[in-house]
Amino acid sequence: MPRNVAQQLIADHLVGGEMRPGEEIGIRIDQTLTQDATGTLVMLELEAMGVTRVRTELSAQYVDHNLLQQDHRNPDDHRFLRSACRRFGIWYSPPGNGVSHPVHQEQFGRPGATLLGADSHTCAAGALGMLAIGAGGIEVALAMAGRPFHLRMPEIWGIHVDGELPDWVSAKDVVLELLRRHDVDGGIGRILEYHGPGLAGLSAMDRHVIANMGAELGATSSVFPSDDITRAFLAGQDRAEAWRRLEADAGARYDVEEELDLASIEPLIAMPSSPGNVRRVAEVAGEPISQAYIGSSANPGYRDFAVTAEIVEGETVADGVSFDVNPTSRQILINLSLHGRLAALLGAGARLHQAGCNGCIGMGQAPGTGQTSLRTTPRNFAGRSGTADDRVCLVSPETAAASALRGCITDPRDLSRPCPRVDEPERPTLVTGALVAPLPEEEAAAIELEKGPNIVALPDLEPLPEENELPVLLSLSDDVSTDAILPAGARILPFRSNIPEIARFCFEAVDPEYAERAAEQRDRGGHVIVAGRNYGQGSSREHAALAPRHLGLRVVVARSFARIHWQNLISHGVLPLHFVDPDDLEWIARGDVLRVVWGAEPPPSGRSFEIHDVSQDRAIPVHHELSPRQLEVLAAGGLIPLIRREEGAGYSRRQRSSAARQSESSG
Repeated sequence: MPRNVAQQLIADHLVGGEMRPGEEIGIRIDQTLTQDATGTLVMLELEAMGVTRVRTELSAQYVDHNLLQQDHRNPDDHRFLRSACRRFGIWYSPPGNGVSHPVHQEQFGRPGATLLGADSHTCAAGALGMLAIGAGGIEVALAMAGRPFHLRMPEIWGIHVDGELPDWVSAKDVVLELLRRHDVDGGIGRILEYHGPGLAGLSAMDRHVIANMGAELGATSSVFPSDDITRAFLAGQDRAEAWRRLEADAGARYDVEEELDLASIEPLIAMPSSPGNVRRVAEVAGEPISQAYIGSSANPGYRDFAVTAEIVEGETVADGVSFDVNPTSRQILINLSLHGRLAALLGAGARLHQAGCNGCIGMGQAPGTGQTSLRTTPRNFAGRSGTADDRVCLVSPETAAASALRGCITDPRDLSRPCPRVDEPERPTLVTGALVAPLPEEEAAAIELEKGPNIVALPDLEPLPEENELPVLLSLSDDVSTDAILPAGARILPFRSNIPEIARFCFEAVDPEYAERAAEQRDRGGHVIVAGRNYGQGSSREHAALAPRHLGLRVVVARSFARIHWQNLISHGVLPLHFVDPDDLEWIARGDVLRVVWGAEPPPSGRSFEIHDVSQDRAIPVHHELSPRQLEVLAAGGLIPLIRREEGAGYSRRQRSSAARQSESSG
């Protein structure tokens, strides 16, 4: 049977299950990606599982999120990550080398490979014809240990691309158009596969922009073919040998199909505070702005900065506008400098920041109170920028640059000048020396992990009791993001390797007293959270599941869940249940006590059963969607307890040996 690209990739890596949408499958993982906001837990999980050496084709660890060194915590974690890479056989990209996704595409991306990343925007690598999926850190740790990754077989959503982009419209507008049509949950349970003649006008980095923000649609992944454009990109990175052609078979079909005419797209903007709140720039033009921000994993290419430089060259941005330029890799920064683009940006008033995620994750560059900030970042969840009442809008580099010059939201087509045409350099100056290669296995065995005082062992998690009577501590609406569950930013992320400390910030913007109330209830059995549709959208950070679990969260009942967070809850021993009747959420009040009888033999997946609101004497029908494998994980209290049980005496021996070595070292 003819197969599309996504089906080919899955079939080539399938190790369990059948490729029917909705069925659980297991796939072999070739490469993994971790970054410092998630990687510290991954390395602690590898240690906890007794792993001595990663078993992937290639694993890479990037330091790109927590770059501000206000005290010892971030630099200590950087040293810990470097030592863990040396110990476990992982490539290490140090601070200042760049954002994980574009650097991985430059250095390691390989058509036909699978990539699992502890970052929701790992799907960006689909630009090269990879099957790239974001997941929780514990899932990535298991893949690094050589185990398959399990997921529900997605539907394949074929997007037939035709036409050419008009002047002043670029790849960011393409993905904003899909968000305008389908909102932030339109891709749940699906892989987006782009095909058609319109792809000929999209560079590899244009495709990166579009694939990256498939995460904002809720998609499992985004996939492009590997064609002559892919080959040219890899040749420019001096990696022509990594290329292989990968295209849909003649006659291949898709579960869902859609047409996308590039010529019909115009400049678009996602208004506060959701990537799905998309409007035409022309509709909102004239609103004053205080910041224009260029960069991030969503617009990381040389072209995105160079076209901005072309637009602002010889001019100065409007008074009162902070023009923030956030290079995404050391290589791109050097090439911008060599081609004179950096001088044009600085001459126009740009504030140049180090290569990394920075303001995208709330690590500096926060806008002023109530001020409108135009950003080329992938997300604009409320407060993510670091300012509680922010007004962050998502736009293309063209719209951001035009607006910076005018001091208000501006349709770039209104600039009285020809549209600049800038391409990626065919032969960029390459930067590879900053990457630290893995040590040979015999040398790595002698490396000890360097742990600063802020690196704390993972908390122990007990199995879910067969019967619970638990109070509802929070009742939440639709589209609650992981940023709302556990905020990012310079104040909180430095505690990412210290779960008891970072847990104090859980749901801070929703209910500042939640963490204290949850901690008080923890010794009485824990608590429940009820929520609306798409609970846990956004980041892959497993802290948003593990920190509430540390505070006693045992059950979440929601209308629906975002894929990664749903799996993270299960991985850390929290039971995710679905309302059968979505309106039942409205009947449950904060403070109600719910009786949840799980039993030694839980009900089958998809079958309705009842929990009881004791406070209102009301039965609430629910169901779960856990596979037999996930039921086993939950019964053990989470993935790490399950792995420990499976490893048994072998695990205990390794831990005792490791503890003895650390004792000798510290002594």
